[in-house]
Order: sequence, then C-alpha cells, then structure tokens
Amino acid sequence: MRRSAEPGLRLCQLCVLRVGQVRVIQSSQLSLPVEAGAGRSRELTVLDQRQRGTRFLALGARSVLNSPASTGMGFWSINPYVGCEFGCTYCYARDTHRYAVERAERRYAEPTQEEALPPWLAFEKRILVKTDVAERLARTLDPSKLGDDSLVIGTATDPYQPAERIYRLTRKVLEVLTGFGGLRIGIISKSPLVTRDIDVLQRLSARNEVTVNVSIATLDPRLARRLELRSPVPSARIRGLARLSAAGIHAGLLLAPIVPGVTDDREGLLRLMAAAKEAGARYVIGSALRLGPAARHRFLPHLAREFPELAERYRSHYGDREGVSREYQEALTRRLDRLQQELGFPVDEQRHRRAHLDGRRAAAAGVAEQTALL
Repeated sequence: MRRSAEPGLRLCQLCVLRVGQVRVIQSSQLSLPVEAGAGRSRELTVLDQRQRGTRFLALGARSVLNSPASTGMGFWSINPYVGCEFGCTYCYARDTHRYAVERAERRYAEPTQEEALPPWLAFEKRILVKTDVAERLARTLDPSKLGDDSLVIGTATDPYQPAERIYRLTRKVLEVLTGFGGLRIGIISKSPLVTRDIDVLQRLSARNEVTVNVSIATLDPRLARRLELRSPVPSARIRGLARLSAAGIHAGLLLAPIVPGVTDDREGLLRLMAAAKEAGARYVIGSALRLGPAARHRFLPHLAREFPELAERYRSHYGDREGVSREYQEALTRRLDRLQQELGFPVDEQRHRRAHLDGRRAAAAGVAEQTALL
C-alpha cells in the first residue's frame, strides 16, 4: 500500500463521532440511525414487540386528516394506526400499509431497515403507530374545511385494535374533537373496547353528531374465526353494541364485509340483524366484499383452503376487479332492504349512512333478488 505524498490526517486528529446503537442485519451491512432533521430518524422506532412477531413502529405523521380529494371518498378520515393485529383475511385496507411505508421511504430518501415482508403480511405484523396523531389533529383541524362532510375514524384500520389498549391514541383523538362543535363524526370498529370511551363519546355527542358503526360479518363464532383470525368474537361485539345503545350513543350494525357464498345467506343475515336489533342498534349498513391487490394475495389462497368449492368462482371474478358485480350488489341491497323492513329498521337511514361511508349515492335496487354467488 503506497503512502500518499500529500499531507493527511492522523487518527489522533480525527473528531470523535458518536453514532449511538449499531445493529447488524442479516445482509451483514450496518444499519446506523441517521438523523433526518427535526429530531427524526430514518429508522422506524420499535415501540414494542409481541411474542408472535408483531412489531409496533412509531410513525411521525406530517398530516393526519385524509381529505376526500386524496382518498376519492365522500368524507374526511383519520386512522391512528396503519395495519391491524386482528388480521382479518378479507381486509381491503392491506394496501394502505404498503402506501404508508413507501411514503416514509420517500420522505427519508432510503428504504427502512425493517425485515421485508409481503404487503399482506406486513399489514398485520408491522403496526405503524401515529404517536403524535392527537397533537397534529389539534393543530390542523379546521372545521370550515370539512363543510358538510363527515369525519370518520377507522376507515382503513380498526381504531380499537389491541394496540389501542396501550397507546390510547383513538381516545386522545376523541378528546381533541370534544373541543369542537357541529361536526359529523363516525367511528368504525370490530372491538368492544370502544365502550371504554363511552364517557368521551357522551361529551362529544353533546355538541356533535356522533355515530358508532359496530362491524360484524357473521353471528356464527366458528365461521367468524375462519375469516377473522384474531378479532373479538361476535357475541362480545353485540354486547358492546348494547352498552353503547344503553348509554345513549347513536350506534348501529355495520354488516361488513358480506362475503358472497359464505355470509350472504338470508338465514344468517336475519339472525345477525335480529341480534343487533335486540341490542338496540338504530340501523344496519350492509357492504359486500372488496379485494384490492394485497387483499387478494391474502384472501384468495385462504378461501381455497377453507372454502375450496368457491375458489374457482372467486378467482374468475376477483382476478381483475376489486368489487362485486353490479347485479350482485343490487340483489344484495334488495335482500337487506327486505330484512330491515321485516325487523323494523329504517331503510332510508341505512341508505343515507351507507352513502356517507361509501362516499357516493347508494344505487337503487332494480333487479330481482338472486341467491347465487356473483
């Protein structure tokens, strides 16, 4: 090795540089926490880790309100978490996790050092926690920008998933919203944990229009477990709905997703809607299964194992589209309308609230009811 003739620095003349913790990943490269300004790191800080491998990662959000223009929906939305431990096999929101990670990588100009997982699995194994969501909301919420649009919490991931027991971000968001009046606020959740916040919901309802949509796909616990790996059992959700109703909270049943050929039979829908009626539900909203690219990669192989007789029909229908056919949706709407009338639910409110959740006008049912899949 030749020694350069140019003057250079000796080791003793170099400044000390403290880099903090250094960890070695499988590729034998070093991963150093690199500051990205404003005290942030290009690493996603690990807040906690479950024994089954789920990690909770802190995600500093630049903005927390999703506008209708950015989502293509007819409402504003807030999601305190990205990803969900419930791991429902059909969840349409699995792609949102991939989008959030890609945005973080663009922001920090380099890939995150988290173990690479397929998007459908990362959704339930790498939960992104927006630790500053309430503070951001308090600084940025301008009711005049919302106009007559609703503000919905939990459109992409469940705001009362198990992480909420620890981080309490959804409760903090609700507490921020109690400082405003005249808002139309909706909450979507599968979890009876929402009843923990009845006190805040009551205060929030005093000055705002508040609706809690309790999501249940089936009343059959065995069938639910075949579709939803770690979600609360249906009976617990019905009890949660009853507690909300008894406390004066405007709550109803979000019958979603309705899985064609699995949970769309008249008898099963009737049992579930009747249980919700007895629990004090004010309305029922029905929504058929949607499958985006990441959700298809998760759900279609699962369906082939659990319901092999439906596999081919699902592959041919959902292979190049996200939703059910128009004919199926119209027939399903007609079936739900008949059941609501039979049980005494207000059909007009169902259409009104579904239009808000869908972000468009609900199509009028115009064909005879069909019982065949798709």
